[in-house]
Amino acid sequence: MHNAVVVLAGATGNLGGHMAAALLEQGAGVRALVRRDGAPGKIEELRRLGAEVAEADFGSLQNLTRVCSGASCVVSAMSGLRDVIVEAQASLLEAAVRAAAPRFIPSDFSIDYTRLPPGKNRNLDLRREFGARLDKASISATSILNGMFADLLTGQAPVVLFKLRRVVYWQDPDMPLDFTAMADVARFTANAALDPSTPRFLRIAGNRVSARQLAEVATQVTGVKFRLLRAGSLRGLEALINVTRAIAPMKTALYPPWQGMQYMRDMFSGRAKLAPLDNDRYPGMRWTAVREVLATRHLHQQRRM
Repeated sequence: MHNAVVVLAGATGNLGGHMAAALLEQGAGVRALVRRDGAPGKIEELRRLGAEVAEADFGSLQNLTRVCSGASCVVSAMSGLRDVIVEAQASLLEAAVRAAAPRFIPSDFSIDYTRLPPGKNRNLDLRREFGARLDKASISATSILNGMFADLLTGQAPVVLFKLRRVVYWQDPDMPLDFTAMADVARFTANAALDPSTPRFLRIAGNRVSARQLAEVATQVTGVKFRLLRAGSLRGLEALINVTRAIAPMKTALYPPWQGMQYMRDMFSGRAKLAPLDNDRYPGMRWTAVREVLATRHLHQQRRM
């Protein structure tokens, strides 16, 4: 059991909800920051789980400082663009420092942006920008990098195409790709939030599989042959990103098509591969296999038929 109180921003989101549950399972106190216009159903679920719910006003440093008071760690699971990842997190960071919270975990949860050149991936550039501010703050910080959420393979990420029975790749079908299930990221983050000895970066990958291996797993899970589909070269993908961004900039969209392409480019280039891995830092962790993720999706599809 832990006496620690963890302040959690973004607790009504999917990742944040998993984190709240994981922290509470370990006996930690959770102070979930919610906006006044937050989803009532999700707020009620947080209360039901045992979290303390605190209304957060990101325009009031006094309010944020008060809700961060007494926290052993402030964790951000917020999702958004500059107004959230840079500006709102900066307000939360300042409040954490003023409240004398010893530790801060930002909302990074991505491929390894530290290995990528600036200016090539918008959403990761925002994390890099906030990270620079975080490094200057008088607080101990830990970023957790986990590759792509394995959950996205069930439909949101354009990799495993169930209807077409294809697995898409660019350039190299044998390039290792990092995937971690969202619930596993949440459990690892909960451990890290309660661990006062964490370094600046922790890197985890519940799965490291290639497109070819994904096709093999999808075939085994569904009993139907999945084949590889080459979408083109990385140079061609780069050109497509530039054209798509010029035609449909969608600057206020969190995940416009070209942002997903940027993520695919950086994964299939191998530049953002996570190393060294910290998977063994917390011995009680069990990592969800990609096979389980795809099998669950296939089962749900079967039930709908």
